Amino acid sequence: MEGEPVNVNEFQELARQALPKIYYDYYSGGAEDEYTLKQNVEAFQGITIRPRILVDISRIDLSTTVLGYKISAPILIAPSAKHKWAHPEGEVATARAAAACDTIMILSYRSTCTIEEVASSCNAVRFFQCYVYKRRDISANLVQRAERCGYKAIVLTVDSPRLARREKDIKNKMVNPQLKNFEGLVSTQVSTDDGSNIEAFDANTAFDASLSWKVVDAVKGKVPVLFDGGIRRGTDVFTALALGAQAVLIGRPAVYGLAAKGEYGVKSVIEMLRDELELTMALSGCPTLNHISRKHVRTKHERPRSML
Repeated sequence: MEGEPVNVNEFQELARQALPKIYYDYYSGGAEDEYTLKQNVEAFQGITIRPRILVDISRIDLSTTVLGYKISAPILIAPSAKHKWAHPEGEVATARAAAACDTIMILSYRSTCTIEEVASSCNAVRFFQCYVYKRRDISANLVQRAERCGYKAIVLTVDSPRLARREKDIKNKMVNPQLKNFEGLVSTQVSTDDGSNIEAFDANTAFDASLSWKVVDAVKGKVPVLFDGGIRRGTDVFTALALGAQAVLIGRPAVYGLAAKGEYGVKSVIEMLRDELELTMALSGCPTLNHISRKHVRTKHERPRSML
């Protein structure tokens, strides 16, 4: 590809060129036929933005707050695993890019840099993502370390009571690295019994599959809605906000930027999406995020209607 990348998809292509196939397949791939992975991106194509005109858009303000922390735009870095496979500096470089863009990074429990290493690398606002394990002492240890290191929130993941079957990883005979956050807590030897090369600690029996919505009833209506999955354009960010999200998370786009150009690449991806969102807001007649509403989008199942 000639010249500098001008969108997230071009960063993905640079990442494909830069990474060994086994690592690129890991970052870009999904489970089985990857239907959901494709639909996450394509779903935005069925939603139309409905602009307002003759609105003063001489100043566009993208800033917002998440859990009381002010950020420059509603774009956070999602928890994603093993950034050192993409770049030698790993999550440390990603965190520095988040700090430079004045946004929040959510560190994955499966990071290849430790909680402490990322915390000492920069002054970014950091959250920490983890699961609830059958061994509650493991979860407690991770949370306590994050708290000591100044992480501002715990992002509890509840979508994976069982691990998915990622067929590209199986074919590539993927072997996972040691997870530094778990050193001294559990054995992280690789299990190859089913050919999927999943770490023993992350095998299906490690997560507490008994968790249900009853556990989180107490927080309904009391936490912000953050949208994750399929964001590739600023128009996608705008659409998610119009449908009720307070902010979005980007995972693969950040990793593609990291693989292509390190810290600078992550920063560039965030800035691209931020610039595209600003343009979309201007063209839609929304000078601030508070002006974005459900009236600004129409799904393919809705009939056209006047905004007057």
